[in-house]
Amino acid sequence: QVQLVESGGGLVQAGGSLRLSCVASGEASRSPTMAWFRQAPGEERQYVAVVRWSNSRTYYTDSVKGRFTISRDSAANTLYLQMSDLKPEDTAVYYCAAGSPILSTLTRDSAYNYWGQGTQVTVSS
Repeated sequence: QVQLVESGGGLVQAGGSLRLSCVASGEASRSPTMAWFRQAPGEERQYVAVVRWSNSRTYYTDSVKGRFTISRDSAANTLYLQMSDLKPEDTAVYYCAAGSPILSTLTRDSAYNYWGQGTQVTVSS
């Protein structure tokens, strides 16, 4: 069954903002860690932001620190990624992920069990 469903992508000008949403269901909604990854054309998928529910600790890749915020609405089983001051290099397909990675594997896509279908974010210059 469907476990993670993303929405909120689109086309935005540089400097603009978008908010991505990811609704979790089933086992994915009970995962201790959720994350956002992205994949640009011709590149490997990379982590963007991670949140661990046990202590609400968040992690961000350096290129988005200060611009992106990961958060959740636990009542709605929804993960968010608020993106501000977007740059053309943020253009990618963004994926929501859920799983039980250990601390040393938080940024590895192989450590996550559940994935959404992806949502396209395009930032024009």
